[in-house]
Amino acid sequence: MRKSFGPEYLSQLSPRPQWWRYLLTYVSLFLGSVVSKTKIKGKWHVPIKGPFVVASNHFSNYDPSFFTYAIQKPINFIAASDQEVDWWLIWAPFLYGWIPVDRKKLAPSTIKKALSVLKSNQILGIFPDGGVNDTILGKPKNGTVYLSTLGKAPIVPIAIYGAETALEDILKGVRPKVYINIGKPFGPFKITGSKESKNKMLTKIGKDMMIRIAALLPHNKQGPYIGNSKIKRYQKENGFIPNSL
Repeated sequence: MRKSFGPEYLSQLSPRPQWWRYLLTYVSLFLGSVVSKTKIKGKWHVPIKGPFVVASNHFSNYDPSFFTYAIQKPINFIAASDQEVDWWLIWAPFLYGWIPVDRKKLAPSTIKKALSVLKSNQILGIFPDGGVNDTILGKPKNGTVYLSTLGKAPIVPIAIYGAETALEDILKGVRPKVYINIGKPFGPFKITGSKESKNKMLTKIGKDMMIRIAALLPHNKQGPYIGNSKIKRYQKENGFIPNSL
């Protein structure tokens, strides 16, 4: 039996039809409201319609389901194809699909597909730190801000936590507690100048994006952004303080 699925398979995936992803939203509703105890704050920050980019931390393999539960609209996820996905987890990307990306380099085909999503007023979902880290928030790649800029779409920061222990809780017969916090949208930005100045601006905005996500997380999950002076300001803008686990 095949133990995992690698780049050869993952790079061939694409988002399933919008109507199908809409139906799968009900699966997320079941997971979020029946299987787990999910609390959402900041729902009022979600734009009524696209285009927009949703940027989230990535602490768990189950994050995409809770991501969809929070937004309750079809999402076009961008996810890494340069990885190995265990056989028992492959059903999710197979059913829902995604836009594959190589984390070492943002390929023209990925950019083209992502911009097509935004130009058709749909929603792009990205985990900007580029991989699952089940302890603390990581540092971002430049792709999220770059695509937001090219597609002239705002970024909606969200944070998901508690899902990293969901399977263990369920096996113990306990409904896991999952928290989803949604922040105030920001951007898009106009980035001009030389290649060097553009890269500096992308890095600067990318760091600010992660601080905005950190402002949606408990203190002990904020990673390298813990203690940043902007966190309290963004929490005030968001209108709430994150729950502790």
